[in-house]
Amino acid sequence: MRYKMLIVEDEFIVANDLRIILTQAGYEVCGVAASAEEADALLLSIRPDLVLLDIRLDGKRSGIDLARKLRAESLAFVYISANSDQETLEAAKRTDPYGFIVKPFRKRDLLVAIDIALYRHKHVVESRLKQEGLLEKQLKELQGTSSDPAEKLLKMARLLQPHIPFDLIACASWPGNAVHSGHRAYLRVGFDEYQVIGKQQLTTVSGLKEAVVTTAMDSSVPFTNPAIYNSSSPMPDSNAASLPKLYLDSFKLHSYLAFPVATGRGAQVNYIFLNRREGVYHRQHTALLERVGAYMAGSLAAGDPAAARRPRTETPADEVFAPGFKGIVGRHPLLLTALDQTMQVAPYNTSVLILGESGTGKENIALSIHALSPRKDKPFVKVNCAAIPAQLIESELFGHEKGAFTGASEKRKGKFEQADGGTIFLDEIGELPLEMQVKLLRILQEKEFEYVGSSATKKVNVRIVAATNRNLEKEVANGSFRLDLYYRLNAFPISLPALRERKSDIEALATYFADKFCKEFGKAFHGIGGAMLQEMQGYDWPGNIRELVNVIEQAVILNNGNSWLELKRALPGSSQPSSGKPAIETLGDVKHIQNETERDYITSILIKAKGIIRGSQGAAEMLNIKPTTLEARMAKLGIKREDFTKKM
Repeated sequence: MRYKMLIVEDEFIVANDLRIILTQAGYEVCGVAASAEEADALLLSIRPDLVLLDIRLDGKRSGIDLARKLRAESLAFVYISANSDQETLEAAKRTDPYGFIVKPFRKRDLLVAIDIALYRHKHVVESRLKQEGLLEKQLKELQGTSSDPAEKLLKMARLLQPHIPFDLIACASWPGNAVHSGHRAYLRVGFDEYQVIGKQQLTTVSGLKEAVVTTAMDSSVPFTNPAIYNSSSPMPDSNAASLPKLYLDSFKLHSYLAFPVATGRGAQVNYIFLNRREGVYHRQHTALLERVGAYMAGSLAAGDPAAARRPRTETPADEVFAPGFKGIVGRHPLLLTALDQTMQVAPYNTSVLILGESGTGKENIALSIHALSPRKDKPFVKVNCAAIPAQLIESELFGHEKGAFTGASEKRKGKFEQADGGTIFLDEIGELPLEMQVKLLRILQEKEFEYVGSSATKKVNVRIVAATNRNLEKEVANGSFRLDLYYRLNAFPISLPALRERKSDIEALATYFADKFCKEFGKAFHGIGGAMLQEMQGYDWPGNIRELVNVIEQAVILNNGNSWLELKRALPGSSQPSSGKPAIETLGDVKHIQNETERDYITSILIKAKGIIRGSQGAAEMLNIKPTTLEARMAKLGIKREDFTKKM
């Protein structure tokens, strides 16, 4: 099959170079356009498999403007661009391209990017069809339940969230006489937490008088057709837009998708999805709603004023971590997006590639994928590819026969066989040597391998979840990572945000870990001081959550258990006095200073206690921890009780 390529590039020389390279590589160039308007005209008669698109184009519309249309029509595209300012790049990323090619480009880099984009698009489409089929089945089952309309709407919102992302969902109904009769709304405050937004809550948040809110709600009219709005566009001048505008202004939201559903006899329900991000909604979302709309009609009882006035019993949960996602804390939209994707892919056997900087929690996501999958009762095996010596990695992964090499005194199962029936997590996959990548590819394709020292083939049923902090596309272009393996692993990528990108979660994370360490060390937790919170909010956290954990553990160790936590050591780059101690520059420094400080503190208490650990005058009581806990900490830090009894 020859893939069709459309080139949208306003520099003739660049466009011609692209055309020659693509033709020589066996692709069919079905058109070349110098502007978005020319591309529109070509797209009336052709449907390319991939569009190569310059971000900056001649004419009224940019490449980003055209990209929004391409995405709405489910057309894959890759950006081609010279250096652009950060604002332009961020706007380009929001259109979800299948890749970026930077001018000037090498032929190899271009062809690799195209291969990756075509493969990803194929699997994205296949995955979406599976997920939408499951959604349709779930909505059909929900329609048949007899639960309260408010409860049914909440259940439907949870089902729709991974497919049509929203921060707030509103639902309004009109009976056949077109008089507004029912209204419900839910604000997403956590992964599976939704807060009811009624008239009273909307009045409080908006700062408007209740009479104004009442009028806006009661006088609203239904949408007659699906509508998409972004804050960069003029607000539609229609009565139907007044209700979503009230939500946009009140909750500082930037886009909405309104979708009307007829419920029979002239009655109608409007679903309004609203999001904090701009440009979130597109034609694919309305197409999905058109397919499942028949199952959404019964979720709000149109023409039932009594149902609209029933008391709401749904309240947000107290826990800040997402149910089913052990150890994951936070409510930032970027984190919630990653959790939504985790929920989407967990039920399937699809390989997953988790992307993110070191310390962002990639292992926790891998554990969640396993825990939420049908394999949850089977083994979960973790392999750190960077920690295994190159000469041992084959034996570690695939096992070996007795006598296969010097030191192989017995037959041993490898990690893949240990994970049979379950999930294997390959952390730092980018560190895997090329010769091992070939063998890993065979496992992905054939589900089989051989022991080191044996020619007998073994079959395994294993799901592979991989993670990396590297840019694997660059590694592919450099020849240090196999393109075919990247294809297989990247079937479903999940990107985790850095901690500096979700600073609104820092307080919740710090509180969660502080409480955890206080319980571990037997200390009372009195909260975190305002100055400490302020400094943590202003820090960029290059070590991400892992660095935050170390800082919190250090603060708990140095706390006396009778006051709130404070930073005793300045964070790197902070103007806070550092008490003459060296600056913390790496995670190793954090651990070293933490151990040194803890050793000094425990030593001072042991001197006061004359080496006595237990009893009413013992060091454990002074530290307000269990004697066994103190003894364990002393052993870890190399502190000997005898040294203090001799001194006394």
